[in-house]
Amino acid sequence: MIVLKSSRELALMRRAGYIVACVLERFREVVRPGITTAELEEIASQLIEREGGIPSFKGYRGFPAAICTSINEEIVHGIPSPKRVLEEGDIISLDVGAIYRGYHGDAAITLPVGTVGKEVQRLLEVTRGALKAGIAQSHVGQRVGDISAAIQRYAEANGFNVVREYTGHGIGQRMHEEPQIPNFGPPNRGPRLRPGMTFALEPMVTVGDWRTRTLSDGWTVVTADGSLSAHFEHTLAVTDGEPEILTQL
Repeated sequence: MIVLKSSRELALMRRAGYIVACVLERFREVVRPGITTAELEEIASQLIEREGGIPSFKGYRGFPAAICTSINEEIVHGIPSPKRVLEEGDIISLDVGAIYRGYHGDAAITLPVGTVGKEVQRLLEVTRGALKAGIAQSHVGQRVGDISAAIQRYAEANGFNVVREYTGHGIGQRMHEEPQIPNFGPPNRGPRLRPGMTFALEPMVTVGDWRTRTLSDGWTVVTADGSLSAHFEHTLAVTDGEPEILTQL
């Protein structure tokens, strides 16, 4: 069931989104060679708590951490660890969720660790652009499939592939609500967008093949062929005008 949010609910989601955005902004400042993913977990946990939020991910379906930290060929759901030390030339995808008074915000970025090559920079730029392409379709009257098609077109036109097993999703009082929003597929399909719909768009883009596998920890999803992957995500609200991005400062 698609849930349309009231103005009060949107206000609470704005606050949840603000908390998420603060964490991601802090990550932009601190990600560097030598930092561990456990340190990033601690930074996020403290900041979410300080801002009056609760981590969305910790304990969700058994996930053991407040954030997902996915390095290089890892796509999503990487578990923070003091043994995971970032190295020069890595990329790290950081997925953050926060609950504020019962409402969720969810967003992700992929950051370079030190200096990365031009092709890696391009992967990050294209994944960010694919998210923007999806947001640009998030207007009243458009269909969910229009968002999916725009993301896929943008990524593939730039020589990359989109992961197909994982999707964007509705969000509100639950982390995952209807509708699911794939990052691929034909336009003109699925529910029409209405004011008050809130969802998270999250293209995951790969240099190589789009197929995935899950590591033995039961969580970390990687590219099946070992190619690099990037992940960008925002929570947004459909309005009578431009879509409102809830997870940016």
